[in-house]
Amino acid sequence: MAEENEIEKKPSPSRREFLKTSTIAAAGFMIVPRFVLGGKGFIAPSDRLLIASVGAGGKGADDIGHFSRTGKAEIAFLCDVDDVRAADSVKKFPKAKYYKDWRQLLDKDSKNFDAVSVSTPDHTHAIVAYHAMQMGKHVYVQKPLTHDIAEARMLTEAAKKYKVVTQMGNQGASNDGTRQLAEWYDNDIIGDVHTVYCWTNRPVWPQGIPWPTTAAQIPSTLDWDLWLGTAPKKDFVDNLVPFNWRGWWDYGTGALGDMGCHLVEAPFRVLGLQYAKDVQASVGSVYIGEFKQGHFPESCPPSSHITLTFPKTKKTKGDVTLHWMDGGIQPERPEELGPNERFGDDGNGTLFIGTKGKMMASTYSSNPLLLPTSRTKEVTVKQTIARVPGQSDGHYGQWIEGCLAGYGKTQLSSSFDVAGPLTEALLMANLAVRGHELKGGHIKMVWDNDNMKITNFDAVNQYVKRQYREGWNV
Repeated sequence: MAEENEIEKKPSPSRREFLKTSTIAAAGFMIVPRFVLGGKGFIAPSDRLLIASVGAGGKGADDIGHFSRTGKAEIAFLCDVDDVRAADSVKKFPKAKYYKDWRQLLDKDSKNFDAVSVSTPDHTHAIVAYHAMQMGKHVYVQKPLTHDIAEARMLTEAAKKYKVVTQMGNQGASNDGTRQLAEWYDNDIIGDVHTVYCWTNRPVWPQGIPWPTTAAQIPSTLDWDLWLGTAPKKDFVDNLVPFNWRGWWDYGTGALGDMGCHLVEAPFRVLGLQYAKDVQASVGSVYIGEFKQGHFPESCPPSSHITLTFPKTKKTKGDVTLHWMDGGIQPERPEELGPNERFGDDGNGTLFIGTKGKMMASTYSSNPLLLPTSRTKEVTVKQTIARVPGQSDGHYGQWIEGCLAGYGKTQLSSSFDVAGPLTEALLMANLAVRGHELKGGHIKMVWDNDNMKITNFDAVNQYVKRQYREGWNV
């Protein structure tokens, strides 16, 4: 620990210094991962994927548990900024070498693992994943793929450049439900879809609140500076780590970032959506007195209704309007749904409206239904889309199999060529949400996808690509 603390006080390395150091460090090794033995693309039936997990508590612990249970992966390294959060994983995987700083992990041991799982707060997804990809490591990154739009495009391009196997952690993308919805649509069961609604009960953490004015004592087990990473330097405050960071723009992406990759994945797959051409939003207000509206620009709003317009695709006859609702707001119940039939599940759902009918699904696209629901059993279509063994649980194994096979050998449910555009669209939608704090929230924002900018309200473009804190670079 003394060595780690000493190193952590040093300035963060520049990209060039980081890569130079990493290359030198690769000269000697003890453990021999599969790619070293036979070169890139080498396949050995008895091999297991050696994984380094950045983020070992919470969702990180859940992810590595899934990887381990496949029997085809070994958790070789663990990394977490909080020793307490990592404790259970350290105990469960005693052979895994433990780091606190992911930069040291990549610098010192990159030669000893094949792939990296990134289960950190949103604002550090991209920097960890990008450096790992530059080293030729396959990556599994939690949703949303990145914190801002430019990062999502960067990772999408990096996957192709460095020829690594990628998967985003929206495990519902491997469920049968999204494939069933696609097969119904492909068979013209509900006609041409022109409108989609997605809704969630998130946030289930505080939003629309002021930043705490009192600094708190940093836990001795937490490296606060490392946790901040790319984000601006701030004092440690209570009720932020390990979960409530989601409601603060510096670290999270709000309800849309948390659940959008789960709920909007099906419309993307079913309708072949790519990028949105415009967006508008209304947000829930917070009043701190009579006619005195609270102004909390650092925090995401308590609720929002976002409307995205997607251009015509090969699978639609015209534009598609997608409504996103969070904070417990839901669309009007379809008239085809019986009064006692549930609309979605646990506060989440997706509804497709076509020219011949409607269909809907619950969280992670589970329980797909045609409306009226009696049609679900009456209509039979041929299965044309391969299912993922284990469905959402198989999402993890699918990535491992892809890594063992090598780049381009297998098709994954949420590889970055799919997850990148999905993430970009969702983060672009957040521009309309943030526009309310900049007095531009009551307009329709027009998106130039090629140049990644809003063309009619420049003030919000500062959020397309944020400034990293000094010393943190890609």
